[in-house]
Amino acid sequence: MTQDPDDRVRHRICQDPQWKTVTRLGAAVSGGGDSMALLHLLSDCARERGVVLQVATVDHGLRPEAAVEARFVKQACEALDCHHETLRWEGWDGRGNLQAEARRARYGLLGAWAKRRGLDLVALGHTLDDQAETFLKRLGREAGVDGLAAMDAVFSRAGARFWRPLLALDRAALRECLNQRNVTWREDPSNDDTRFDRVKARRALVALAPLGIDAGKLANVSANLASARSALERCAFETAEEIAREDRGDILFHEARLIATPREIRRRLLGAALVWVSGAAYKPRREALDAAIREGRAQTLHGCHITLDHGSVRIAREFNAVKDVRASLGAVWDKRWRVTGPARDGLEIRALGEGVKDCPDWRNTSLPRRSLMASPATWQGNTLIAAPIAGLSGGFSAELDHPRGDFVTSLLSH
Repeated sequence: MTQDPDDRVRHRICQDPQWKTVTRLGAAVSGGGDSMALLHLLSDCARERGVVLQVATVDHGLRPEAAVEARFVKQACEALDCHHETLRWEGWDGRGNLQAEARRARYGLLGAWAKRRGLDLVALGHTLDDQAETFLKRLGREAGVDGLAAMDAVFSRAGARFWRPLLALDRAALRECLNQRNVTWREDPSNDDTRFDRVKARRALVALAPLGIDAGKLANVSANLASARSALERCAFETAEEIAREDRGDILFHEARLIATPREIRRRLLGAALVWVSGAAYKPRREALDAAIREGRAQTLHGCHITLDHGSVRIAREFNAVKDVRASLGAVWDKRWRVTGPARDGLEIRALGEGVKDCPDWRNTSLPRRSLMASPATWQGNTLIAAPIAGLSGGFSAELDHPRGDFVTSLLSH
């Protein structure tokens, strides 16, 4: 007897091993077909497993229809007895790439929501088609293995864990489930706007069909590349164990051994070090990394200094990148440092900068002056109180509290 399509899809979702790790699950639902299918499938599985399901809709404030769509989702959640919340983005200043900024804001809003609601995972509605379209977009940008590799089914971002349970399912199967259930959805008009690369990629897939290239085939290629990525990451990890070390927030590589490594591994090591030191979400572009490797000289890149230091290549934070960063005592400064010590009114954590000249023992630290200038210091107005990394402790200490853990372990991000 042929299994009902809706039952088949629901069974696949409900048997995902992630259910064993969750008691409180979140779901990001926009009101489109993919996310509405996600909502109804998760609702079924959550009810079977005794998991609390909560839902959020992100309103970027870019379309007047978004508020109506959020209310539509809220009504659907009420019928399923799920708590719903609308998260509004109000922070865009008009600078940068809108799509990238909206994506970053979306994860930030969802991450904060997950923390506030005590959620173990937040499910997203990315599908097999999204996987294929992302592959084509990145192929057009000449991406390497990492860019073309499959999306992670589970990953961490913005302080939360995210889950993509629909990655093996295509849109047609999900809409068939919705139609069987007589569930409606709201299509985003931008899905037909050819100004967006994802729409162009969607149309390109139709054109590639006569060659036998479809979403499933491209998703399989992405999965193969994800396997290759894992092997390269393991190689980079093992190489870093041999030739890299941390030095009070800086990363040092043995210069001769770094030069001797294959270019792809060298690119990974330098890129990962720049991310670890800067706290950036992404590595520099491939061209910038290749130029840094090719030139082999002291330079500034990605908010960091790359310098040659007595047989080592040192990656250190750039002072200009942190000169305006502020934090209160005990809070995380520059995404990785935590300074603690005796509290008093008016204290704040800022970069040491030229305050290094007021640290009589800074030369005894064996750290370059540039590194010390970008290190955390305790200030009261314009008065330097302490600079623990530069040898002026004053009862204060500065410890790394890096969200990625130690550098070598961060290389195994997947």
